[in-house]
Amino acid sequence: MPDIGSTCWRLSFPFPEIALLLLDTPGKSVNLLDAESLAELDQILDRLDASSEVSGLVIASGKPGKFLAGADIHALRRSIDDDQSTVRDRMIGCQATLRRLSSGRYVTVAAVDGVCLGGGAELACWCDRRVLSTGAATQIGFPEVQLGLIPGWGGTARLPRLVGLDHAVEMIALDRRTGAEDAGALGLADEVVPPGQLIDAAIAVVRHDLDSGRLPTHRQRLSGPMAVGEEEAQFLSESAARAIDEKWHGRQPAATVALRLLMENVEADAAKASCSAVEAFVELLGSHVNVSLLNVYLLREHNKRDAVVSGEVTARRIERVGIVGAGIMGIGVAAAHLRHHVPVRLADASDEALSRAVVEVLEEIAAAPPGVGGDTGEAVNPVGLLERAASVASLADCDLVVETVVETAEVKRRIYEQLEPHLSPQTVLVSNTSTIPISSLARSLKHPDRFCGMHYFNPVRHMRLVEVIRGDLTSDATVATVVDHAKRIGKMPIVVHDSPGFLVNRLLSPYLNESLELLIAGAAVTDIDLAAEQFGMPLGPLALYDLVGVDTSFYAGRTLWEAFPDRIAALPVLPALFRKGRLGRKSGEGFYRYEPGSKRGEPDPRVAELLEPYVRRTREISEQEITRRLFLPMLLEATRLLESGVVRDVRDIDLGMIYGLGFPAERGGLLFWADSLGAARIVTMLEPYAGLGSRFQPTAFLLDMAAHGRRFYDNVPAEVRVHPRGSL
Repeated sequence: MPDIGSTCWRLSFPFPEIALLLLDTPGKSVNLLDAESLAELDQILDRLDASSEVSGLVIASGKPGKFLAGADIHALRRSIDDDQSTVRDRMIGCQATLRRLSSGRYVTVAAVDGVCLGGGAELACWCDRRVLSTGAATQIGFPEVQLGLIPGWGGTARLPRLVGLDHAVEMIALDRRTGAEDAGALGLADEVVPPGQLIDAAIAVVRHDLDSGRLPTHRQRLSGPMAVGEEEAQFLSESAARAIDEKWHGRQPAATVALRLLMENVEADAAKASCSAVEAFVELLGSHVNVSLLNVYLLREHNKRDAVVSGEVTARRIERVGIVGAGIMGIGVAAAHLRHHVPVRLADASDEALSRAVVEVLEEIAAAPPGVGGDTGEAVNPVGLLERAASVASLADCDLVVETVVETAEVKRRIYEQLEPHLSPQTVLVSNTSTIPISSLARSLKHPDRFCGMHYFNPVRHMRLVEVIRGDLTSDATVATVVDHAKRIGKMPIVVHDSPGFLVNRLLSPYLNESLELLIAGAAVTDIDLAAEQFGMPLGPLALYDLVGVDTSFYAGRTLWEAFPDRIAALPVLPALFRKGRLGRKSGEGFYRYEPGSKRGEPDPRVAELLEPYVRRTREISEQEITRRLFLPMLLEATRLLESGVVRDVRDIDLGMIYGLGFPAERGGLLFWADSLGAARIVTMLEPYAGLGSRFQPTAFLLDMAAHGRRFYDNVPAEVRVHPRGSL
């Protein structure tokens, strides 16, 4: 048979009886599957079926190191608007094509080098065999639950028959991904070899199956019911349900659906189990959670591609980073760079602090699991990458200098005064400040155009968000350089104009402040936090005060209290706790009481006694009122950020809320959630609280939206937008 090609696939014959099929999605940096590419695969399989010579098929990637990233999410987004029967027929057709990989007269082998996720993992599972490379990026997983979906092309039927029901539940319902070696241990990979040996190994597997005659028995086992006892299944179901609740806290219905499917189809054959998956997928597609999580995916994709500045501006590549300040943030920032093989020179006024920090940076690198912060997966050898700076003058050859010292403007300006004369004309200087206006810090600089804020969040290892704050005189080139560098080290940068609190703290402040107002109004500590957690926040606002520290929160909040006294009041609650030494987790007592070593606080009746002099209890406050009073002021503050131009894109606000504050992803973001309500309804929801002051008064921005029936996401291009499906 002659070599043939198609739009997405390249078919060749390294041996007359063995076909090699390479997937190479045109115009994409990774391979994706959609109805078109699967239709082409169907046609190629027809050609192979018609040839009596072909006895083996190896499927690999035409993009080195990148096997198959999964289904085309944009095609999935478009299918949301199709009727269910159309989606069902399309899914059945796609699934039928993949099933052919395990039913033809020739052996099929997936040769996997790089990511193999979602639909890509389903394709690999439908093949008779899988050979995985030991490349650092090789990984198999089923992340559909992160989109509020389940594997719809047969993964719920095929995977448990390959690795066992327990491991299938972990991989699908809990989104546990596996590397090559672990896949081999599970039986998911038949061979694990170095990348350069991948195709040869896959061909050898084909020949072994042909010579041994073992394939019919193997296929029969994978197509029939599973051998799982009733007691074993019951135990697994109960333990998996607990694990799902612990991980997703009831906010990922797809995980529960996946578990139900897996358990219900234990005694079914693979064909029936595959049909059940299609029906479940169709029901989940277009649900509120699915659409919201799709929006979060689109937010991340926009952030990766966002040019940030217009015009012909070229970002300068950062080759070496200097860090001033060897405290917690300096250590975290240093480790983030070293994990991405960026050389770091660390400076501090204290030799003792510097010596301790070097050790802690190495510990921080070792503690980070693979994949954290966009890690490449390659082992980090810090030898030669991390240096101690004898003084700030030693940072002269750094392309970027990050200041992470104490949050005091005078101290920062003094360091800049010492540092700036030594910097090259191209060096960018950034401050990690979380509260101090960037423009005020820049006043003492001779080159304010090369200065901006670069606010990392703590802990740096886990928090991907970075706020890039543009001062009044910051140049476009500086912003572009800092944004490009943040992406290079696996962070998600959002650009905001200088303003008190920037974006994240500006939106956090009304949420925290309202929790204190609710305490004064007579709501209980536990009721306030429970309402926030029921809404989907990882911590209630009062538990968050304890985590951050009551004293730290008090001092950090002063900037916003002073900037916006009309809507953020300096309330007596935090000072009252401060005077009693109740500083939160670090002191063992705050709004809650903490046992040694415990991160979860216990209610403490002494808090109510302590606050009694300030409480103006007049009536019972419902959970609905608590929820609305916590989140509506935050939403109004977001409209002020848009109205004043501090933030240029609604997507930056939602990205900041989700990855900076833990706003529930299943609501799609603060403004996406607001769009699910509608501006007119929000105005109505605010009316009962008008007497509480300006913090509940609709802004002109919101009133105009309500009057004209507009949504926050109306300015987002239609090709990267999904519409919310009503509020949760």
